[in-house]
Amino acid sequence: MNTNPLAAVRNLGILAHVDAGKTTVTERILFATGTTHRRGEVHDGTTVTDFDSQERDRGITIFAAAVSCAWDGHRVNLIDTPGHVDFADEVERSLRVLDGAVAVFDAVAGVEPQSESVWRQADRHGVPRIAFVNKLDRAGADLDTAVESIRERLHPAPLVVQLPIGSEDAFTGVVDLLRMRALTWPDGGDTVHEGPVPTALREEAARRRRLLEETVAELHPGALEEFCARSALDTPTLVDALRDLTRTGDGVVVLCGSAYRNRGIEPLLDAVVAYLPSPLDVPAVRGTHDDEVTERAADPQAPFAALAFKVNATPTGRLTYLRVYSGTIEKGAAVMDAGARRTERIGRILRVQADRHAQLERAVAGDIVAVVGLKSARPGSTLCAPGAPLVLEPPSAAEPVVSVAVEARRSTDTDRLASALARLAEEDPSLVVRTDPETGQTLLSGMGELHLEVAVEKVRRDHGIEVAVGRPRVAYRETVARGVSGLVYRHVKQDGGAGQFAHVVLDVEPLEAGTGIDAGAGAGFEFRSAVVGGRVPQEYVRAVEAGCRDALAEGPIGGHPVTGLRVTLTDGATHVKDSSDTAFRTAGRFALREALRASTMTLLEPVVEVTVTVPEDAVGTVLGDLAARRGRVSGSVTRAGSAVVTATVPLAELFGYATRLRSRTQGRGTFTARPTGYAPAPIATAVR
Repeated sequence: MNTNPLAAVRNLGILAHVDAGKTTVTERILFATGTTHRRGEVHDGTTVTDFDSQERDRGITIFAAAVSCAWDGHRVNLIDTPGHVDFADEVERSLRVLDGAVAVFDAVAGVEPQSESVWRQADRHGVPRIAFVNKLDRAGADLDTAVESIRERLHPAPLVVQLPIGSEDAFTGVVDLLRMRALTWPDGGDTVHEGPVPTALREEAARRRRLLEETVAELHPGALEEFCARSALDTPTLVDALRDLTRTGDGVVVLCGSAYRNRGIEPLLDAVVAYLPSPLDVPAVRGTHDDEVTERAADPQAPFAALAFKVNATPTGRLTYLRVYSGTIEKGAAVMDAGARRTERIGRILRVQADRHAQLERAVAGDIVAVVGLKSARPGSTLCAPGAPLVLEPPSAAEPVVSVAVEARRSTDTDRLASALARLAEEDPSLVVRTDPETGQTLLSGMGELHLEVAVEKVRRDHGIEVAVGRPRVAYRETVARGVSGLVYRHVKQDGGAGQFAHVVLDVEPLEAGTGIDAGAGAGFEFRSAVVGGRVPQEYVRAVEAGCRDALAEGPIGGHPVTGLRVTLTDGATHVKDSSDTAFRTAGRFALREALRASTMTLLEPVVEVTVTVPEDAVGTVLGDLAARRGRVSGSVTRAGSAVVTATVPLAELFGYATRLRSRTQGRGTFTARPTGYAPAPIATAVR
């Protein structure tokens, strides 16, 4: 399969909300392509991609897993991504290297909060998608309702190319609207049967085919021309137009099925091959070298360039997962880590099948492989040919918002714990390990409570270290509610030899963004100089700004970072001998600290949008609990016998909420949360 031309390669990810069926879809794809010979089940812990012990214990995908299979003469490199919001950074790194994606939606729930989040992530990366409405065999499943939620919440034009045959328990197959045929999987069989459209569905199928043609003609100029001439579209024109609309993002092809019942997977694979792009169809990757932008086409003969998107330390060695964008790399070849500016040697090249690997002699442009032997590469590192250096844009890493204090229960394990945490942070850039300078505690920060639970459990299981964990902390911020004007600060120091002298006058005020939900790290810091007459030279102005930025590290309320303010240097004075950059930087730091103490400050806390799905009889209990957690309810709708409540809740109040929700709803309630920014917090929160 290594000889497949680039046109026959598809690099795609499976994206969805947690429990929409991503992993089951992946397992059925592996089964349908003959890669595996038995169907893995999430509830049995027999899946290929959820191979980690924690994934099998919890029944969710935690780590993105890469697999490779073949379908209709094409090589399909597939990444099964997590659906839980705590692991959104894993999705971000995967999307950075993918050419296309399959978005999976629950036929009962439609577009769920995390479905929307990963869709927006794919929008940012320009990744073309097709949609698969899963679980049509469930009670309450409705394809049209799910499609309408795609239209309303995600805003592409849904292009439905299938019609279900039967509903709920009676769902047995689909009508292919492009070729007007019925595809069925009778008696739970593993083989698709092709036949004529059932008589009872012919009129509805014809109506939907006509609607599909009209929608495509509205969006695609070439199809519109044929539609105007013939008042219809033939199948080849329709297929070509669907491919173009998918790749431009103007439309999304929608298929349906039930992955658990093994119905609808073969047509999904056909759609992947037909509509999603190959490495040749995506724009050439762009990188920089010596401040010059360089493009590398997906050409095996071009200089080698690849991006590392995942690092995994295994008992047999350190695996670095690569997307090869150009060139060819062979086992034993030397490559350059462009960021670290060091040359390393590729020990082995592996075709990845989750936790199993097959050795390769070489990898070419368009491949997704793992390599052994690299020591310095991190997620986001660019590997390139030593003679043709290039730096590719790395995937962005989210800022952690939750922290826990960790320490080894046995003092003899302290060094081992530090090494284990360093390895964790190396594998997952969204985990940050630091030492609190005041308390001396080791703090582990991540994207959520579950994220940190998984990380700590990984230390316990993989390294055999007993770890004590303190209450999670959240990343508070401080901002200026009402500033001060004309604050004067003189820095004078004379202790023999050259002295230090700096005189500054500062105005401090809040930025116009205010302290609403979106305030915080995004609101930032702005520095201006209004000094006239050269009373403070420009080089000293820059030093004052640097000193002010130093002062932002700790605010006067609780020592949290300060954000959302503007500082204006209005006046100052210098000494002919004793003024220096150091003196003015020191003056800027102490002046802003004094100004913040004189200002009216507001504490900001991270808030999240929580979507709680509960039985209708438990809504009152849930609303009361959210109110007790300082939540503000923004909406409530009834869907398929359940109530879906949306609220904005401070992140600090959500610790332990999953357990509380389950106990109050007899295990029937679920919730998801996504960060939305910062909001003012009670001052008491800072010292709680």
